[in-house]
Amino acid sequence: MWRQPPRLSRQAKRAARPHSQPCDSGSIFPRRHSRYTSLMPGKRAFEAQIAALDTLREAPQDSRTEPLRKALTERNNFIVAKAADLAREFGLTALTPDLLKSFDRFFENPEKSDPQCWAKNAISRTLAAFEVQDPEIFLRGMRHIQLEAVWGGRSDTAGTLRATCALALVQCRRLTNDELLAHLIDLFADTEKTVRAEVARAIEQVGSPSASLLLRLRATLAHDEPEVLGACYGGILRLEGVSAIPWVSRFLIGGDDAAGEAALALAGTHSPQALDILQKSLDAAPDPWFRSVLLSAIALTRQDAALEFLLDLVKSESFDAERAIEAIVRSMPSPGIMQRLENMVAPQPRLARALSALAKP
Repeated sequence: MWRQPPRLSRQAKRAARPHSQPCDSGSIFPRRHSRYTSLMPGKRAFEAQIAALDTLREAPQDSRTEPLRKALTERNNFIVAKAADLAREFGLTALTPDLLKSFDRFFENPEKSDPQCWAKNAISRTLAAFEVQDPEIFLRGMRHIQLEAVWGGRSDTAGTLRATCALALVQCRRLTNDELLAHLIDLFADTEKTVRAEVARAIEQVGSPSASLLLRLRATLAHDEPEVLGACYGGILRLEGVSAIPWVSRFLIGGDDAAGEAALALAGTHSPQALDILQKSLDAAPDPWFRSVLLSAIALTRQDAALEFLLDLVKSESFDAERAIEAIVRSMPSPGIMQRLENMVAPQPRLARALSALAKP
């Protein structure tokens, strides 16, 4: 007499089902289950790729090129960025064609293919280091705007790329100085202050009288962030030398952040002329914050007379004594100067405490 077979439990059915594929080594699960776990190893695979790239630093020079060439074809923009940085570190100019291909493909659907511009930033740095001469490559980067979603709207993430490409464009020998300046000046209207500051430095690198005049014009307009104006002041002084000190010193009058940038730019000339201007400005400056900036600038002129001036302020316990101590300490003085300063303030508890607080690591 026929009987219905006993109902198998779910576990028994699973055990009785034939395995169409062998198990993974070291795993109790059939390989057909790997599709459920393949979503998890993504992070581990990524970390393994990054670690493999890091090991190339210990590898022989002739075995580095092919792994990096392969990494430059990856979809993950961080891995490509890592490979581009290593190519620059190793000086592998043979990878230039591969870098150019990767650079090109990350302009396609860039918000998804290259969020935060990681790949394009690293590749552009490497192409610049390899002194690639095609200006169209860097002009493309200079013109790129990449809006990505952020809380409350969208934000441009391509500022670093534009700045890097602006500086790289200057080394393209196919362009005349006038052509360079015509391309660069457009970025003075960039929405990112870091880009505007870097384009000021790029214009300085052009090195022509026209470049200096453009920086003078930008500084005169003065409607910009202090960092941008500071790049203009410093560029003018480096291009024209001490002859530009009287012109830059006119921007000290405001006593604001831009004036502070002018003071530090003057200090960068390390000249007696700058020290004289800064001391005269100190005499006329009522604002305590701006006096601190001027004292720091005086210290940074690296003139012997500047150091003696500051030490005299400390010795006389002047109104600016504590600010002078700070200016000296911030200027990274020699051990001998520090010992001299310590001996000077030892009999003055207030100043000794100020120096002790600043000298702490």
